[in-house]
Amino acid sequence: MTIDLSAHADADADAAPTGPARVWHGQSVLVVEDSAVQRAHLVGLLRQLGFGTVLEAADGNEALRALEGAGGVPLFLVLTDLEMPGMDGIELTCQLRERRLVHHLIVISARDPRLLEIIESMGSEDASFGLLGTLLKPVQPAALEQLLELAARVPGAAALAPDFVPTLDELAAALARREFLPYFQPKVAINSGQLKGVEALARWQHPQRGLLAPLYFIGALEGSALMAEFTLAIVGQVLERMLAWREAGLPPLTVSINLAADNLAERAFVDRLTALVLASGVAPAALVWEVTETSVMRQLSQSLTNLGRLRLMGFGLAMDDFGIGYSSMQQFARCPFTELKIDRAFVHGAAQRPNRQVVLKSALELGQRLGVHTVAEGVESEADWRLLRELGCDMAQGYLVARPMPAGELIGWMRRDRRRLRALAGAGQVD
Repeated sequence: MTIDLSAHADADADAAPTGPARVWHGQSVLVVEDSAVQRAHLVGLLRQLGFGTVLEAADGNEALRALEGAGGVPLFLVLTDLEMPGMDGIELTCQLRERRLVHHLIVISARDPRLLEIIESMGSEDASFGLLGTLLKPVQPAALEQLLELAARVPGAAALAPDFVPTLDELAAALARREFLPYFQPKVAINSGQLKGVEALARWQHPQRGLLAPLYFIGALEGSALMAEFTLAIVGQVLERMLAWREAGLPPLTVSINLAADNLAERAFVDRLTALVLASGVAPAALVWEVTETSVMRQLSQSLTNLGRLRLMGFGLAMDDFGIGYSSMQQFARCPFTELKIDRAFVHGAAQRPNRQVVLKSALELGQRLGVHTVAEGVESEADWRLLRELGCDMAQGYLVARPMPAGELIGWMRRDRRRLRALAGAGQVD
């Protein structure tokens, strides 16, 4: 299990306030594509998927005129090519973002996949961008529908800048009422399909607003004294669940818990954390404390000291959101990590993108040479699963395996999906 307490890690999860499935049915969409053949293909796919009005434009200038003609009301979706005469797709996406003309955006291209990486970086830096994702041409129906499903659980662009920003007093009251709880997302062995661990994602069961993802509360907690209390409260619930699962006869599962930068550097917090675990009866070896490179670098000396202490006590250590830069490799080499988690940005769509494959392969080779477990995040397609298996990745996590779920649903999920995961591991095919 990994408890992800970071703001970035769950931005695309399905715990923000959600609408019904296939929320695009009857909605208006604009296709921006200079090739008449490609445009007709996309229009046909969108109509098959149940969109209402499907508008068309041959370049960015035509697209802006069409959107301005809508009277300033943001369109549900724009699907645009990158390379076009007049105004190209990159400029158009910038205009859409600045003028708030669309709720959701999908960008496609037949060019160098690294151009699409630029768009994805823009989307990750600015949540109001409304980017559902990018696709390579020719667009396949299943891939398009998979991105559109995100619209059912990700708010529109305007809502992604949360209108609800809780105060510290509200967060303290929520802690006192035990409104924060963990949801769980399985991690499975790629070579067997067996459950090996679970990522526990922090949620807020708000009495009026429903189930809220970390996007709505972690930012307010970071840097405050409440972050330590919040982390300890979530950890305490997870320890209770682990003991209950053990009594129910579940196989041993590892738990990874994401530590905030300020807490990682504080000796008193680490003392409280380890005391909580030791008092619970859960063995330290069953827990993996998960940190990011940024959290280690923020207060390097103190962080390294506490990581060393945790490892000496028998806990596992994982580097989360691993990148391939020199700094990432330096931190990974200098710390006694036992697990390497490869960021979704290098995993999702890697089977179709050679540039991602290069980075993914390098990360896996590093983990293998250093003798640590490797975990790929964001696994959503069978093609990516097969690639990870070929490259020797140990574990997979993502929507292909399972969505985050309440603790009480884990045993039922195991019984229901056991055969599917074995088939996926053995032949790369789902029953």
